[in-house]
Amino acid sequence: MDNAPVDILIIGSGASGAAVAWRLSDAGFRILCLEQGGWQKPEEYSTAAGNWEFQAASSFSFNPNVRGLPADYPVNDSESAITPLMYNAVGGSTVHWTAHAPRFHPSDFRVRSLDGVADDWPISYADLEPYYDLNDAWMGCSGIAGDPANPPRAPRPMPPLPLGPDGERLARGFDRLGWHWWPSDSYINSTDYRGRAACNNCGPNGLGCVRRAKGSTDVTYWPAAISNGVELRTGARVFEVTTGADGRATGARYFDAEGTVQFQPARAVILAANGIGTPRLMLLSASERHPRGLANSSGLVGRNLMFHPCAIVTGFFDDGIAPTWQGPLGNILLSQEFYETDPSRGFVRGYTFQMNRSTGPAKTAAGFTLPPVRWGAQHHADFAMRFGNSTLLAAHGEDLPEEHNRVELDPQLADSHGIAAPKIFYRLSENSARQMEHAVANAETVMRAAGAHTVMSTPLLRSAGWHLMGTARMGDDPARSVVDANGCAHDVDNLYIVDGSTFVTGAAVNPTPTIQAIALRIADHIRNERADLKSR
Repeated sequence: MDNAPVDILIIGSGASGAAVAWRLSDAGFRILCLEQGGWQKPEEYSTAAGNWEFQAASSFSFNPNVRGLPADYPVNDSESAITPLMYNAVGGSTVHWTAHAPRFHPSDFRVRSLDGVADDWPISYADLEPYYDLNDAWMGCSGIAGDPANPPRAPRPMPPLPLGPDGERLARGFDRLGWHWWPSDSYINSTDYRGRAACNNCGPNGLGCVRRAKGSTDVTYWPAAISNGVELRTGARVFEVTTGADGRATGARYFDAEGTVQFQPARAVILAANGIGTPRLMLLSASERHPRGLANSSGLVGRNLMFHPCAIVTGFFDDGIAPTWQGPLGNILLSQEFYETDPSRGFVRGYTFQMNRSTGPAKTAAGFTLPPVRWGAQHHADFAMRFGNSTLLAAHGEDLPEEHNRVELDPQLADSHGIAAPKIFYRLSENSARQMEHAVANAETVMRAAGAHTVMSTPLLRSAGWHLMGTARMGDDPARSVVDANGCAHDVDNLYIVDGSTFVTGAAVNPTPTIQAIALRIADHIRNERADLKSR
């Protein structure tokens, strides 16, 4: 194997690793990305098989502890109210996401100034806006301008996905209440786009899109980055970012696909391993110069873990509208009626409602967000009420940073190479609990306004840890943050972090477009300001 020195070593090929690799790929840097997973073949997605729902509950589960694939590492979540979910592959969790793509609000970057909690970001919405637009073009955003809850924006590359009869029904419920709703921005093609087919509305897009209509980075950024000369090395499990006598990063040690330890030297290292994988690797990389973990003089590496607490309210209908499993799972409409702080509600910040469609027959029967279908005399009636006749509202609440919510190295649990696994400590704050209580009551009101004859609620979905944020936060003060406004570690001037670890606050929307906008902005900083990292 050629382990010749490179200029930029990227660890992780998901949402942020792919974006930063592409943005740097034509700037004269020699770039290598290490990914512990492999390329996924669309014809091998669970949705390509007749028993797709059973594969989705096992080998294609969102939960790495359930999947247990060779590329995965276990996570000890016994001390967490929410289960972390992620996927290791080229494209990372974008292979496995529903591609809902809302942006942060300007207020999300100024929470301390506006509401007296958490901290302000060292960057603003305006700093990220051109990178949001750039990312929309590359990922392929379907949507429509004019949302009154958000700033004016450039036109999306594609029109919005259709609401469908079930989405129109729920929209009428919001209209009857006079509450905000808007078609969701989505990284799913509503038309053919850049050589990828349009969505055919088959349904379970969160389980891999065989048509490549969904914008995962293995089909968007990576082909362009590789065409520009980036090397992507798969089956590479990194266990240490190495440092020299001066404390600066020198490269990384990893197990290759054959289980042999390799060393890859580099002039700079970029971490893009997600909000759990990145702090895990930094803690694993403790050294004499970094005794508490790499770039951890603040003691905040792994601290301030944020999820998006999620409540689910399900409405059941008997009005004969088309089956509610037709169309993308979670990219229909959203409501941000309760997004910004209103002191009268008894909590700060707020939440977004996101409409979800129902699931296939097996998951409907087994129960995804609700208890399983009843056995006995009522079994068939219960199943008939649910299957194809239910619509969900998911409330994603803003989770404020708290240092006791954290990632540590587990003293006993390890992955298949003997590397210490992460252990998650997370408890729901009183503020988040009040948000979820408020959200459930309002979602039940929407469902009844939309005509639901029965409404069932799940106040907190434990298996909702899709969004991993805050564990290597950004800031101007080295005592209160891990990286600066350009993603560069305060302690190590050739170490960058580009994933959700950098988030100061979590907002109340899916984080991926913001993660990617930050990664693109950091890439431009490196292109424009770090010629010292270029060997040629």
